[in-house]
Amino acid sequence: MQKDDKQPRPDPIIGILGGDLGPWQLIVCLWIFLSKFPTGWVQISMVFLQAPVKASCKDGSGGNVSDICQADCDDYEYDHSIFEQTIITEWDLICKRQWLEQLSQSLVMVGIMLGNMIMGMLADKWGRRPMFVSSCVLQLVAGCLVSATPWLWFYMLMRFLDGYATGGTMSTGFTIIMEIVGKSKRELMAILYQIPFNLGHATLPLFAYFFRHWRWYHLSFSSFSVVYLVFFWTVPESPRWLVTTGRTERAVALLEKAAKRNKMPTDKIAQDVEDAQKLLASAPSAQKGNLADLFKHAYLCQKTIAMAFNWLVVCLVYYGLSQFMASLTGNIFLNIFVAAILGVPGTCLCVPATKYMGRRLTLFLSNMVSGISLTLLAFGTHYHSVVRVVLATIGLFGASVTFPNVYLYAGELFPTVVRPTGVGLCSFVGRIGSIMAPWIEGLKKYHVYIPPGVFGGFAFLAAASVFLMPETKGYPLPETIEDGNTFGRKPKETNEK
Repeated sequence: MQKDDKQPRPDPIIGILGGDLGPWQLIVCLWIFLSKFPTGWVQISMVFLQAPVKASCKDGSGGNVSDICQADCDDYEYDHSIFEQTIITEWDLICKRQWLEQLSQSLVMVGIMLGNMIMGMLADKWGRRPMFVSSCVLQLVAGCLVSATPWLWFYMLMRFLDGYATGGTMSTGFTIIMEIVGKSKRELMAILYQIPFNLGHATLPLFAYFFRHWRWYHLSFSSFSVVYLVFFWTVPESPRWLVTTGRTERAVALLEKAAKRNKMPTDKIAQDVEDAQKLLASAPSAQKGNLADLFKHAYLCQKTIAMAFNWLVVCLVYYGLSQFMASLTGNIFLNIFVAAILGVPGTCLCVPATKYMGRRLTLFLSNMVSGISLTLLAFGTHYHSVVRVVLATIGLFGASVTFPNVYLYAGELFPTVVRPTGVGLCSFVGRIGSIMAPWIEGLKKYHVYIPPGVFGGFAFLAAASVFLMPETKGYPLPETIEDGNTFGRKPKETNEK
């Protein structure tokens, strides 16, 4: 791929705003960053909602059988020394009912998967802002109702809706950031966008430590979403989407306000927006992008599949390993906190790594780190417990570098007319990995090191698939389907198209 392959189209939005990251863009990004905290809370909360607990037959009804699942128990008695109540102890999710524990977490990921995809497609049609704000409201309502449910089926339904709303905030919020920040700051803002997720994950042990009953624990972080109601007044529509879809008047009004905040002239904005809209409309694929377009062209299809696979693997590894950490020996609060807080430097490391090494090499190396450490863990039945925790933490650290990179990489790989759909598709496929994660993690009942072995194998495959995608560092965002299909091709391949 060569930068001089063709003259890059000037970015009209960044030109009007006067820079890649002016005060207006920064304020909008920081507001959207706040919405990322619940993504860590909702997705990782199962670590304490479903924390491992010792059980025995009540009143000794199981006799002397060592395996409680082989005993004919009339009722169960649980060890409440660590947690007052979990969903396992409340609804007896052990033995023959253990699959309901795994199903409840998979339903959260199904919700996130559908929320990413559906809200991403609706954002292409109706705008990023209305889908983002409505997702925040649903997140507040469903999250609080989870804590009040008296029935397991209603708990699962509300967790599903909580996940759906979380998926919607993730795909639409990230898209707004990518579309208002210039290329020199894209990697910085896209990666920093993940830090609230890491902090959300790291604060869960704090919530769980002080609220040992699962209802109060879930309500403690779900009620925080009331703050996000302010997004209705503070988060604007994406001006790039307004221009691309021909909503010129709204684009002009928004960009005039933004330009004033950035202390840029506003007298020529109307003409600049009109010229930009005509330029984009001149491409035959403009304003007609949809999911099918990602697979109609061979090279764009190849990139889409490779990127989607990397999303699947990082979700499988991150969420599966997060849950697996709870079964390792030691203090559950400390184990989860240490593994989670290391995600912050992992995310921060992604900034210089992607800036100087590029997106592709960084993605390859982070997958290899996860693959190697988890493979060592899988064959380390004789290791000291501390070594096992360290290896699992290193695997999670590698995934914490991969996660912000795939967000950035996907956002740069897909053209504007299908960017939310493309990112939403990747996240959709990623949630298949998240759905698989609790079931693979549950294989530890057969052998405790089957899960890390599976996770490590997938990480190696993801590292190999990286070379099916081009480097995107330093290139303008592709705007049309044609741009997306030619972006990354060598001149000879482009001419043979």
